[in-house]
Amino acid sequence: MTTESQPELNADAASEQTLFVTAVNRRLDDFLDRQRHLVSGISEDVAPLLESIRTLVSGGKRMRALLAYWGFRAAGGAAQAEEAVQAGVALELFQGAALIHDDIIDRSATRRGRPSVHQSFADLHQQAGWMLDPERFGHAAGILTGDLCLSFSEEAFAEIGPATTAGTVARGIFNRMRAEVMAGQYLDILEEVAGPQRTVEGAVERARTVIRFKSAKYSTEHPLALGGAIAGAPQELLEGFSRFSLPLGEAFQLRDDVLGVFGDPLTTGKPAGDDLREGKRTLLVAFMRELGSPEQVASLEAVLGHADLTDDDVARVRADMTACGALGAVESEIASLSTASFTALEELAIPALPRQALRSLAESAVQRTS
Repeated sequence: MTTESQPELNADAASEQTLFVTAVNRRLDDFLDRQRHLVSGISEDVAPLLESIRTLVSGGKRMRALLAYWGFRAAGGAAQAEEAVQAGVALELFQGAALIHDDIIDRSATRRGRPSVHQSFADLHQQAGWMLDPERFGHAAGILTGDLCLSFSEEAFAEIGPATTAGTVARGIFNRMRAEVMAGQYLDILEEVAGPQRTVEGAVERARTVIRFKSAKYSTEHPLALGGAIAGAPQELLEGFSRFSLPLGEAFQLRDDVLGVFGDPLTTGKPAGDDLREGKRTLLVAFMRELGSPEQVASLEAVLGHADLTDDDVARVRADMTACGALGAVESEIASLSTASFTALEELAIPALPRQALRSLAESAVQRTS
């Protein structure tokens, strides 16, 4: 799997998907326009928070929104239904909040080839010649912007209507998704600081736990289930959705981890080896600790988490990960998870149109190069 091009959809699915993405984009703009009007009554100085959110959520592939939509359609929901569009808006805002906070945690200066939100506020501070520390201001403003975006996500989700009120299946999924992401993020940063002192034997399983709860569930499993639940999917179908979407989400994150070390900055929008500089204890690193020679492991540990890592350092780690079999082991996991996901998809009792659209999304997720 080496191509990023999305597998071709048939004409009906492609047209329906395009209409949905257009509707989500329009609804996002309308929602943020309303919020902009609200905060302008507080102070015009607050406007950069709204504009930062708008800029961030205007990008991306809309994967989570699309998974929710095709889950909705697979469960019998009507094409372009208002509830599905609104669910897409809520998920895109939640994703935006997660990215803002993630970039602060990871000290990432860029996102999708542009300054990350906290970096844009630090730049604003410097350009304006304000007092005190621009980095501290950037982090503080970024946290607040992320919190605001998270609040917007909840507001957008509540606007879906009766299908998402307290006690509904959809509300339970949405609440669980948010809690799991926060727990997964904590496990991720905990592993960065505690991982070197923990046993090598448990490193692979700990990395898998982080993948599952920090990324896989909220990237694929919960969005698909949300769409299905809003359309009234029975429990049996939701369980089938999970058998397809959870391994897909894990494969998606593993591909992201590979790109974090081996990706081309021109396509990823981030510097080469950024995950190494951030000290990420990914499955790739866990396999390196398990399969590498003592010298290779020592070389990795000597540079992991160092912000001043050079391109030569990154190239050496890449070579060691390839030589010891760590990269091959992760690629094997991606292939195995992808097979499990596609097999589960074929077993789902759903109409042909959403099945074909879901397969296209799944293939694009695991084949991507950015």
